[in-house]
Amino acid sequence: MTENNESQWMNIADIMSALMMIFMFIAIAFLYQIMNEKEVYKVQLNKALHKEFDNDLQKWKAIITPDNIIRFNSPFIVGDDSIPDSFNTILIDFFPRYINVLANKEFKNEIDEIKVEGHTSNGWGNENQKQSYLHNMNLSQKRASNVLSFCYNIDNKIVDTNILWLQSNLRANGMSFSKLLYKDDKNGKKIQDKIRSRRVEFRVETKEHVKNKES
Repeated sequence: MTENNESQWMNIADIMSALMMIFMFIAIAFLYQIMNEKEVYKVQLNKALHKEFDNDLQKWKAIITPDNIIRFNSPFIVGDDSIPDSFNTILIDFFPRYINVLANKEFKNEIDEIKVEGHTSNGWGNENQKQSYLHNMNLSQKRASNVLSFCYNIDNKIVDTNILWLQSNLRANGMSFSKLLYKDDKNGKKIQDKIRSRRVEFRVETKEHVKNKES
């Protein structure tokens, strides 16, 4: 190979390296933009939920987490899956307003699922851990399904207007005690917070969030 040919191949290699660097920077910029848009979406939704519900959270014994989970602490009687009247009243007020926020054009198209999750504390009488988990799974699933059914059947214009969207996106999941909440005991040791662990959560999953889980 002559010196000119070697020089020519070196120039091509330099060009290819430069192009690869450019493509890499474009890919990084694109990923950064997606991540930034996702974070903006999360923050804007959080602001909208707080604006709508902040005045009600304390009386509902509820919180809004930074991940846009709305958590109702201990709305059920221990061991029972029927919705207490007091929680029915809350859901009648809460759910149409919740859907009104989510169905806003700013958020609706990015939502893949709206999950109603039932959670329990760890334990079931004197049963072993394996049987306790299964009994609590059944209990938590019935609670979540009952809450979904009640919300779905609320006689409200906002709910009715979005009924087809809800059919495609609203889900009920029983979680048993798979995601316990904890507190510090008097010695600073983390222990199960039974009251807070017995909860119902409304959770939004975006299309991007689901896509990331699948990949």
